Amino acid sequence: MKIHFNIDNIEIKNPVVTVGTFDGLHLGHGKVIETLVEKSNELKTESVVLTFWPHPRFVLGLNTKDLRLLNTLDEKIELFKNKGIDHLIVMEFTKEFANLTSYDFVKQILHKKLDISFLIVGHDHQFGKNREGRLDRLKRYAEEFNFGIKRVEVLSTKGLDVSSTKVRNLLNSGDVQLANNLLGYNYFIIGKVVVGDKIGRTINFPTANISVDEFKALPKNGVYAVKVNFNNTKYFGMLNIGYRPTINNKEEKKIEVHIFNFDKEIYNEKIKIIFCNHIRDE
Repeated sequence: MKIHFNIDNIEIKNPVVTVGTFDGLHLGHGKVIETLVEKSNELKTESVVLTFWPHPRFVLGLNTKDLRLLNTLDEKIELFKNKGIDHLIVMEFTKEFANLTSYDFVKQILHKKLDISFLIVGHDHQFGKNREGRLDRLKRYAEEFNFGIKRVEVLSTKGLDVSSTKVRNLLNSGDVQLANNLLGYNYFIIGKVVVGDKIGRTINFPTANISVDEFKALPKNGVYAVKVNFNNTKYFGMLNIGYRPTINNKEEKKIEVHIFNFDKEIYNEKIKIIFCNHIRDE
């Protein structure tokens, strides 16, 4: 997979393209990507995923007070590497870009820059200024600019339509198992180990304090069974998210993980924490 952060000098001929933010890269997104790859193989051309960063809602200031993302950009790129696509284009989302109409986006980006041959869209896909680029308009643009188009219908599992919003809601309720079912993989965070109060080691229960991106979505406060990946070695552990009411009354959320059978000093190291199950509330 080739990764592009600039669309101006890309040399791709008649690709099959899909467009979206793809936060979480859940099973619904996976169905879109699978359709993209299948169509590119059928047409004997290349597959392109066009995504945006930062998240459009942050740039536009739309109800972002409590918005947390399922993936950082690095995490999203890593997840895409396993999807069999040829090109990932990460376009910077700006207010200027947001003012492009859906017609201008199709004409200037998909047609002129990428010379698109086929467009794959999700069931609820909308883009362009004021999210005006719905399927009926896209079909007209496809006819004008001579490319094919296909909509992928909604994917349901465990009785739920899969969406990034539903995954966030499940994490907010602590139901990481069902969130994992919708994602198609276990939800994870990647963070740096920082210095804590070192109270755990005085009771023979040392914990690593984790600092994560401020916009990263966390499961609700509580205790979780986790796996920890450090230096390509996997460990089991228990993690607590919350305010540690038995220790102090500080209004500062902490993420602490106790790694089983582990005694290394890992301050300032990055570790990956994979959520398996919610054990109990804080």
